[in-house]
Amino acid sequence: MSLSTEEQIRIDLAATFRIIADLGMHEAVANHFSAAVSEDGKQFLLNPKWVHFSRIRASDLLLLNADDPSAGERDDVDATAWCIHGQVHQSVPDARVVLHLHPVHATAVSTLQTPHIPAIDQNTARYHNRVAVDTLYGGMANTTEEGARLAALLGDKRRLLMGNHGVMVTAPTVGEAFDDIWTLEWACKILVTAWSTGQPLKVLPDEVAEKTARDWEKITDFSIQHFEEMKALQIRKDPSVLD
Repeated sequence: MSLSTEEQIRIDLAATFRIIADLGMHEAVANHFSAAVSEDGKQFLLNPKWVHFSRIRASDLLLLNADDPSAGERDDVDATAWCIHGQVHQSVPDARVVLHLHPVHATAVSTLQTPHIPAIDQNTARYHNRVAVDTLYGGMANTTEEGARLAALLGDKRRLLMGNHGVMVTAPTVGEAFDDIWTLEWACKILVTAWSTGQPLKVLPDEVAEKTARDWEKITDFSIQHFEEMKALQIRKDPSVLD
């Protein structure tokens, strides 16, 4: 029997939590991932409040409605998660999957006076002119107004470098979102390492960076297969993710 769309999304999202924990990209019991399951994007799955990523199972994910403000008052829903993810799913229907993290290297880049990801290699070039930047951090995003502000900042982009905070990526599928946030953190790791040498960076010409970014956009099947391989390894390691 084939899985329903929601069942498959539950498994994919739960596996993503565990993969991210294995990679050490999580932060304590904070950070949140969500995925829309309705056509309008307003019904979405979200991880429960303060549960470690490494323990999340498919059945643990909460089904919420962005149009229902009472969802944000539930004891098992983190206020910041509701305010950010609820507002993105409310106003950006194309953002089917939303991953928000505070990984070390991307967060470090977000703390720069001018947060940016210059194209110095194939990974950083993926983000050439494709990352929105927020420079107005004002504390924890625990109001719907702040969530709406962050959602609006995405504009025509799928990634947001959240100044003094972390990162958020959106994508049509869980697989694409996972590969994107993995590559974004990897790119920032390369960048921070290069900066740490104290030597001048050799930044790629704009036309080369743009061509590389467009080439990345043509291989979503690569991104999805990266996730499928990681998911298979995770299921083999601990099948309870499927529960």
